[in-house]
Amino acid sequence: MFVLLPNSFGKIAGLLALVASVICLLFISIVFGVMDTTWQTAVEAYTNFSGTNEQLVIKEVRVPRALIAAAVGASLGMVGVLMQTLTRNPLADPGIFGINAGASFFIVLSISFFSVNSLSQFAWIAFLGAAVSGVVVYVLGALGKDGLTPLKLTLAGAAMTALFSSMMHGMLVVNERTLEEVLFWLAGSVAGRKLEFLVSVLPYLAVGWVGTLLISGQLNVLMMGDDVAKGLGQRTALLKVTTGLLIILLAGSSVAVAGPIGFVGLVIPHIARFLVGIDLRWVLLYSAGLGAVLLLGADIAARWITMPDELPLGVMTALIGAPIFVYVARKGLSRQ
Repeated sequence: MFVLLPNSFGKIAGLLALVASVICLLFISIVFGVMDTTWQTAVEAYTNFSGTNEQLVIKEVRVPRALIAAAVGASLGMVGVLMQTLTRNPLADPGIFGINAGASFFIVLSISFFSVNSLSQFAWIAFLGAAVSGVVVYVLGALGKDGLTPLKLTLAGAAMTALFSSMMHGMLVVNERTLEEVLFWLAGSVAGRKLEFLVSVLPYLAVGWVGTLLISGQLNVLMMGDDVAKGLGQRTALLKVTTGLLIILLAGSSVAVAGPIGFVGLVIPHIARFLVGIDLRWVLLYSAGLGAVLLLGADIAARWITMPDELPLGVMTALIGAPIFVYVARKGLSRQ
C-alpha cells in the first residue's frame, strides 16, 4: 500500500489542508451562482440583514445547499470505508450494494401509496429501506458453499439494485404526480433543499460520525481476520452489527436528504488509503474530508457547466466515479 503521507505530522498537516479546502469550497458555493453576489453580501446576510434578493438567496438557498453537500459528502465517504472494511470488498459502496436503491424505493413507495411528505418520516423510511436492502444483500452473498465472498456480494448488490430500481420506476410510470415530485431527487441533488432537511437528520448523522470514529480502532483489529480478532478478545459479531447500524444511519440519512448519490463511497476510501495507508483512524478522517470536498466541488461544477441550468449532482459524481470503479474492478480481477 503506497502511503503519500508517511508520518503523523504529514497526516495532521494534510488533514488541516482538507479542512481548509472544505471551508474555501463552502464559501465558493455560497457566493457562486446564477445571481451575482459578493463575499460582503454573504457576510451582511447574517450581520446586517436587509431582506434583499441577494441576501435571501444566500440564506435560504445557498447556505443550506453548501452545508448539506458537505455533510452528505462526509457521510458517504465514511460509509464507503465501513462497507469496504466490513465486507472486505474494494468495490463496496451504498449505490453498488443496493442500499441507496432500497432507501429510494421505500421513500417512493411511501409517497405513492401513503402520501408521506414529512421530513422526519422520510428519514425513518430511508433507514428501513437501507436496512432491508443491506440485510438481503448480505444474506444472498453468504449463501452457498463458499460463504461470503466479495464477488457474490457485488452480484447480490447489483441484483437488488436492479430489482428495487425496476419496481420504483414502475410505480413512477403509473403515478405521474409522484414522478414530478421525486424525479430530480432520484438523480441525487442538493438543489432546493432547505436547512430543515439537514436539521431533521443531523442527530442521526452525528451519532453515525461519532460512532464510526469510536470503533475505528476495533475495525483495525477486525481487518486482520475474524480468528485473530477473536483471539485478541474482540466480540466480532457485536462489532459487525454495530458497523452495519452505523452504515444504515449514515447512508439512510444521506438518501433522505439528497437522494441516491452514487460512487462517492467507492472512490473516496481508495484515495484516502493512497494518502495515509490502511490505519482506519486516519482513513475515516480523510474520507470524511475528501467526501465533503468531492461533493462540494461536484455541486459547484454542476452549476457552472450548464449555467443557468444545472446538472443533477448524481450525474457529476457518476462521471467521476465510473472510471475509478472500472479501474478498481479490473485491478481486483487481475489479482485472482
